[in-house]
Amino acid sequence: MRKALLFRTILGIIGNITSGALFISPAPTVYRIMKKKSVEGFHPWPYHAALMNCFMWVFYAMPFVHPHSILVMTINTLGIALELSYLAVFFYFSNAKTRGKMVLLLLIQLLALAGIVAATLMGAHTTQKRSTIVGSLSVVFGIILYASPLSIMRTVIKSKSAEFLPGWLIASGFTNGIIWAAYACIRFDIFVFVSNGVGALLSFIQIILKIIYRNGPKPEQPKPSEV
Repeated sequence: MRKALLFRTILGIIGNITSGALFISPAPTVYRIMKKKSVEGFHPWPYHAALMNCFMWVFYAMPFVHPHSILVMTINTLGIALELSYLAVFFYFSNAKTRGKMVLLLLIQLLALAGIVAATLMGAHTTQKRSTIVGSLSVVFGIILYASPLSIMRTVIKSKSAEFLPGWLIASGFTNGIIWAAYACIRFDIFVFVSNGVGALLSFIQIILKIIYRNGPKPEQPKPSEV
């Protein structure tokens, strides 16, 4: 049993590294935006999804919700800080319309999080019940995170170009999903397993799409008013 828990800890540490890579992988995109002073065809919505995902997993990993999940908490706390910094860059270089949508979505996310926290703590009085409620919601937001790059799949297929399909983000997501799914198999955690197992599958689909259209034509840049 001790060996299994030790292996689980090792996988969790590796998972922190792969999750760190996942959270850092948008850095080249953000740097490109800062350098060109334009968001081009990139969208901030995947980063909103990642932020909400991190919020939920930090809450899930709290000792009074799901004990023995410190490694889940540490990496997602870092994720919150990074996603907020990415969104700040998008906000600065986006037009007024997009900024308004970003602010509205962030407010909705914070209100939803506050409602979830309050309802869980007041309505569920055991860690088992809290784990079930928060874990189920975390699975939903985790799958949304992994699936978020699919929002531009129609554009990729139509233009036959994977220019704006973030390759490193997808590759990091696939690796991260595999590691955390394995982690969840020891002291079985159905919520971490389902979220990351489905995430690995969705990331794999996106990798296939990236390979198919990797040499496609470079799409025209959208006008600022269209971003």
